Amino acid sequence: MKKPAEKNTNVESSQEQPTTYGATAKYIPYSPYKLRPIADVVRGKGVEYALQWLTTYRTRRVQSIKKVLESAVANAKNRNNIEPSALVIEKICVDQGPIQKYFKPGAQGRAQIQRRRLCHISVTLQTKS
Repeated sequence: MKKPAEKNTNVESSQEQPTTYGATAKYIPYSPYKLRPIADVVRGKGVEYALQWLTTYRTRRVQSIKKVLESAVANAKNRNNIEPSALVIEKICVDQGPIQKYFKPGAQGRAQIQRRRLCHISVTLQTKS
């Protein structure tokens, strides 16, 4: 008869895994094509550096990324009382949302279809290891 395999009940292995915290904002009224270059700059950086950089960047659309990042930091602080200096941006995604179509009057009585693009932003933070 085979001996049943022993389970590895090592408590330390569960504590070594870094914890992740996240936040999501949906239906942001900016095109994802305009927000992705901003998200690429802060991806992989520390949270304090990213918040400082987003504060000094002079574009209105930066505020939506900054708000989602601040929400993820607040989630980390609320769940495990972790300071922003101990967090790194693991993943930041700017995904395509729905496209709102509407008509604008065109030349000679025609109508032109206009597209208003929306996006979804999701941020995942990880503790520094």
